[in-house]
Amino acid sequence: MFKLFRNREEATMTKIGIIIGSTRPGRNGEAVARWVHEIADRRTDAAFELVDLLDYRLPLLDEAYPPSMGQYSQPHTRAWAEKIASFDGFVIVTPEYNHSVPGALKNAIDFLYAEWANKAVGFVGYGSTGGSRAVEHLRLIAGELQMADVRSQVALSLFTDFEDFSIFKPADAQRGALTSTLDQVVAWANALAPLRTG
Repeated sequence: MFKLFRNREEATMTKIGIIIGSTRPGRNGEAVARWVHEIADRRTDAAFELVDLLDYRLPLLDEAYPPSMGQYSQPHTRAWAEKIASFDGFVIVTPEYNHSVPGALKNAIDFLYAEWANKAVGFVGYGSTGGSRAVEHLRLIAGELQMADVRSQVALSLFTDFEDFSIFKPADAQRGALTSTLDQVVAWANALAPLRTG
């Protein structure tokens, strides 16, 4: 598991989870997510934590009741729900598989409902077209979960932001796109706070 927060004061700050949306061996997502976290962690307006799907080992959805009922029976579901519930917003780092979302990420999202609702979400995509089609699908999913997806996003190209399609070397301009995305996620996470506490 990754380090949570650096000091006690951060425990009361807006909390943003940076989700690594791929579980495949040799994934590029971990390097991308660490880059996101490194930049985000310099901010003072929120606390950021890396969340790796590999740490939760979720099987294919195995709950008998729809997630909207909140009747979780499996220990892995309850652990995942507790982690996601602890955040005010998210940055999802996703590759694009066959013009869509990685199966492991979609499965992890589908386990829960209320834990996602009324929270902000931004996207960092990577792939031959910057993960743009995966992000478009995630925006539709976010709407169904009552999440506020922010307009800004990061689109990392395997051709220009990676060496040999595997060594992450983002172009300088990508930092600006990430900063804009983080600004919007934090702002919307704060704006939605009354809906989460009401």
